[in-house]
Amino acid sequence: MIKILIADKLAQEGIDLLKSMKDVEPVVKTGLSPEELISIIGEYDGLIVRSATKATAKVLEKPGKLRGIARAGVGVDNIDVLAATKKGILVMNTPGGNTLSAAEQTMTLMLAMSRHVVPAANSLKSGVWDKKKYMGNQLNNKVLGVIGLGRIGMAVAKMASGFNMKILGYDPVATPPDAEKLGIEITDNLERIFREADIITVHVPKNEKTLNMIGEAQFKMMKPTTKVINCARGGIINEDALYDALENKTIAAAALDVFTEEPPVKNKRYEKIANCIATPHLGASTEEAQVEVAVEAAQILVDYLKTGAIKNPVNAPATGGAVPTVVSTYAALAERIGTLVSVIAGGQIKKVELQYRGDIAEHSVGLVTSSFQIGLLKSSSEDPVNMVNASALAKEKGISIDVTKNPEAKNVASGFGAKVTTAKGECTFTGTVFNDNIMRIIEINGFDVEMTPGDNVMIIFNDDKPGVIGSVGTVLGKGGINIQTMGVGQKAAEKKAILAVSLDAMPDEKTVKAISELDFVNEVHLCKLG
Repeated sequence: MIKILIADKLAQEGIDLLKSMKDVEPVVKTGLSPEELISIIGEYDGLIVRSATKATAKVLEKPGKLRGIARAGVGVDNIDVLAATKKGILVMNTPGGNTLSAAEQTMTLMLAMSRHVVPAANSLKSGVWDKKKYMGNQLNNKVLGVIGLGRIGMAVAKMASGFNMKILGYDPVATPPDAEKLGIEITDNLERIFREADIITVHVPKNEKTLNMIGEAQFKMMKPTTKVINCARGGIINEDALYDALENKTIAAAALDVFTEEPPVKNKRYEKIANCIATPHLGASTEEAQVEVAVEAAQILVDYLKTGAIKNPVNAPATGGAVPTVVSTYAALAERIGTLVSVIAGGQIKKVELQYRGDIAEHSVGLVTSSFQIGLLKSSSEDPVNMVNASALAKEKGISIDVTKNPEAKNVASGFGAKVTTAKGECTFTGTVFNDNIMRIIEINGFDVEMTPGDNVMIIFNDDKPGVIGSVGTVLGKGGINIQTMGVGQKAAEKKAILAVSLDAMPDEKTVKAISELDFVNEVHLCKLG
């Protein structure tokens, strides 16, 4: 008998599905304290949670029979995924269940802003009949800027096209194959959306790249009639900059369903701003969405526990000890190269070409290819990227991966090469592994360079002049940063060079700014690899 603990309030349809399954016993116990959860968790094969229950490392320390956790929803912030992985517990979520609800919430706020629904309703309820004051605008023929073309962004675009809106889309990684079919005009210039769109909506994940993605500078680019919406994650739009823009009439209106702090306690300026609609994170709060995620969570958890079938994994299954050391080292190298490409390449990805040469080409390299995809996609994906879903996510984003294997060595006995074509050009990396476990990058964008891809990497493209190493080292030293390893390369005919260093810590903004202002520096790229 498979026992499943339902620790949070779940739609009855999900519970009924579990009850209908043979050899499955669902047990509903909500509102458990951490101590109570710890004392019973080992008795169950599976756990279903929403957002209230915290599956912490302490809870998972002695998991007993527990083999799988299903989150009825998207975010897994309440689950210690690393701890679960270490204990061999598969974590799954239901990312598609709230897509339509979140998209509809976006459209609801878009219409409410355009027709002044909230202030007009409040005015009428207070006894005032004022049609002129609340003159609105149609959505028809307006330009909608959609930032982020994942599932929800694409759903919003599809709905908006039904209102005869002109859709201008931007995605930081790639263009989905169905974008053109929906009539979306794709741009790789984000500033164009800020300058041209009548309404802007964000649908990107919250990470280092997207935090404060829209701030004071971006609001100044917008038309005074522009309206903005955030139904994604709090912090993608800088709240203080937004409130200032609204109060100063830099933009016309805003609608927020998410906040940096939820519920908002410290920053509640929206309460006093008439042209700002605020709702308490209602994106997934529909009966249909709650039923869908409950049923899906129940189904995928039982499928895994009964048959081993995996759907919507957040962490990758362990590969065990069967993978040769050289392959696992190449996988680690490939992920780091993928992450570096995502930082350096810039622009939407059009094509990826991976080449294995020499000894590594004699091995099965699926793990290495997936690892590269993880590095390439993890900073810009709505979902956690792992060995199981990396290829599917790349395909979903319209990224083609061409893999070639050539057992004939070139330059080194074994090598892994990546060429990524983006809207801005090509980015190339070549790496190798020595003695089965020593990683090296030996080429970047045509520069021959030997570097160790440590945990903190800085890559500088610069003019080929004397004193580069000393000047950069001096600035890093003043910033309290130690250089661990260094690689240099040059293109003498072009008078260009590269400096690639691994650092003991990531430099602060002041240090990076000082380096970027050195007269010989053309580009500075920082990347956290470990």
